Amino acid sequence: MAAASYVIAVERLRDWIVGTGIEEGLAEALAAAAAWLLVLGISLGAYFLTKHLVVRLVKAAIARTDTRWDNQLADSGVFDRLSHLVPALLLQRAGEQVLALYPAALAFIDAVIAAYLVLIGILVADALLTAVQAIYEMQARLSRRFQIKTVVQVSKLVVYFLGCIAVLAMLLGRSPMVLFSSLGAFTAVLMLVFRDSILGFVAGIQLSVNDMVRRGDWIEMPAHGADGDVIDVSLTTVKVQNWDKTISTIPTHALVAESFKNWRGMSESGGRRIKRALSIDMTSIRFCDEEMLKRFKRIRFISDYLDRKLEEFTLHNAQYEVDEAFLVNARNLTNVGTFRAYVEAYLRNHPKIDQDMTFLVRQLAPSEHGLPIEIYVFSRDQDWVRYETLQADIFDHLLAVAPLFDLRVFQQPSGADLRALSPAAG
Repeated sequence: MAAASYVIAVERLRDWIVGTGIEEGLAEALAAAAAWLLVLGISLGAYFLTKHLVVRLVKAAIARTDTRWDNQLADSGVFDRLSHLVPALLLQRAGEQVLALYPAALAFIDAVIAAYLVLIGILVADALLTAVQAIYEMQARLSRRFQIKTVVQVSKLVVYFLGCIAVLAMLLGRSPMVLFSSLGAFTAVLMLVFRDSILGFVAGIQLSVNDMVRRGDWIEMPAHGADGDVIDVSLTTVKVQNWDKTISTIPTHALVAESFKNWRGMSESGGRRIKRALSIDMTSIRFCDEEMLKRFKRIRFISDYLDRKLEEFTLHNAQYEVDEAFLVNARNLTNVGTFRAYVEAYLRNHPKIDQDMTFLVRQLAPSEHGLPIEIYVFSRDQDWVRYETLQADIFDHLLAVAPLFDLRVFQQPSGADLRALSPAAG
């Protein structure tokens, strides 16, 4: 009934235009065009009403709710893009009635509107996927364990690809399957064009499934100039903010194909390793005499250690009737061994050293640079600045304490040393 009324209205408009002296064929086209423009104006009015009134009311209602996921739907533009459906559906419905007398024009306009509806569907799906990602990332613990950004980006590529095929099929009046079958000849080209995306998608799945890297991890990848925190893991690239605040961009597949260091284990352990050696000049190493032992007993951290060791050595030497006058025969303390005991006791009493993790004070193999005394312990504080400060404080103290044990810290001869040995200096 409504279609008949539209047809009658268009015919009357055509008759009125003919009455003004215009030929019937042109009058018929003008009448249809005028009716179509009227429908187009109504559709645009409905669009502005929907977008600026209905959508605003929906967003205002969402803002008053306690849930957060609906805010992500609003922020991602889902409702704004849905508002484009209103004019398209009105034009599609009214076009069938206004252009009923013009099947060729109606077929063309229907194809254009159908393609436009598919385009809107693509944009809505894009916004929905963006909202899903944002809602997922609100779950901090879950999103750090498994990131879906790569999956979302691949899903968007698939949606856009299928949507473009559907739009072309509608505009060309062909079946989408015909277009898909014709793409077989371009498979190699498509593989080349989307090579990085395909590699990135596969690599992204491997990174997530094997939990190799997460956003917020500290990684080192010297081959790509990366040493800092991961700030983004996407379909084709991983972005790392280095400690100098520069950004390194690494292909996602490179993290699977190449080696890199992830410091997450250190972060999760609760400690940060201190591994550094102090080289002792071997010419300063000797047995402890009475004067040295008397002086060492005044050092709080090792007084009990000295009493215990001296008692042990005295019993041993007495048991085997050792001639203590000849030091090499008896068991005696050395200044470097006592110093090593002091270092261990000092670190055992340090409040910022983790006592439950690996704790080691050891000698390394002597070299041309002296005898290395290595410290291998873990700091309770993982913050870089405070960690470096703690490490510096420890070695400041040990460098200053070493001379109290009649030890010299080894260093290469400097110009001042050579001048002191020259005859002219004397």
